[in-house]
Amino acid sequence: MALNTVVNLQEDLSCPICRELLTEPLSLGCGHSFCQTCITDNKETDTSLGGDSSCPVCGTQYLLGNLWPNQHLANIVKRLRMVKLSPEEGQKTGLCVHHKEKLLLFCKEDRKVICRLCERSEEHHGHHTFLMEEAVKESQEMLQAALMRLRKEQQKAEKLEADIREERTSWKYQTQTERQRIQTEFNQLRSILDSEEQRELQKLEEEEKKTLDSLAVAEAELVQQGQVLKELISDLERRSEWSTVELLQDMSGVMKWSKIWTLKKPKTVPKTLKNVFRVPDLRGMLYMFKELTRVQCHWGKKIYWVFKLLCPDPISEVCGFE
Repeated sequence: MALNTVVNLQEDLSCPICRELLTEPLSLGCGHSFCQTCITDNKETDTSLGGDSSCPVCGTQYLLGNLWPNQHLANIVKRLRMVKLSPEEGQKTGLCVHHKEKLLLFCKEDRKVICRLCERSEEHHGHHTFLMEEAVKESQEMLQAALMRLRKEQQKAEKLEADIREERTSWKYQTQTERQRIQTEFNQLRSILDSEEQRELQKLEEEEKKTLDSLAVAEAELVQQGQVLKELISDLERRSEWSTVELLQDMSGVMKWSKIWTLKKPKTVPKTLKNVFRVPDLRGMLYMFKELTRVQCHWGKKIYWVFKLLCPDPISEVCGFE
């Protein structure tokens, strides 16, 4: 239905007193119609059934008992209510769909744009109303404040996101650096251990060669002395079979030689290794390392100075290296 037609029809079907669409319309003899509540509450109406009253529109006298329900008009109003413009459509035209008045006010309670007549109606009675310009200005200010707050939150979120990305990069760099440092430290430890192993093996080899050479010399000397002793014994055994005269004649020389001959004992060598490598208490060292690592995780780099004071030379004192 066209806007003008609906607005004009709505005006014809509105109560002259409340300016709203007729509700339970009652008609007078003059042809004017009113809401039942509006006409019965009319101050110019005599409350007695026999009292004269005047029409609020034309002033024609009437009796309260002569008011008659206009059902035909009520049906038309009912149909109009079904097809009339919605408030949203009325707002597009800038006119109130109920009173054909300009929409100038804003009802805070109902959050609706209304006209001056709507403000006086029962629907908005006691509500807080403001000029639409003021309401728009306030809404714009609230909107700008909300936007400003949200933009600040957005900036905070973006900064936090950037900080987290930077922190991730920093952590990756730190862990990579620490990984390389750990590998370097343990490679150095392995290098030290390998070097000490070779040094100890070299010392053992030198001691082995020296001792075995000494034993070989002693063995050779004993073999030589044993041969001489064997020959001397054999000679004495042969002489014991000589005749009495021969034995007595050569007795002095043989006896002298047998008396002065003495076995030369070889130089003694140690029964055990001179340089015995003492394997460090690896279990104790690992336990100490574990405890130091645990404390280091708690106190950070401070443990280095504590360890340095307790053990100025960790490699030599803890590991037992000279």
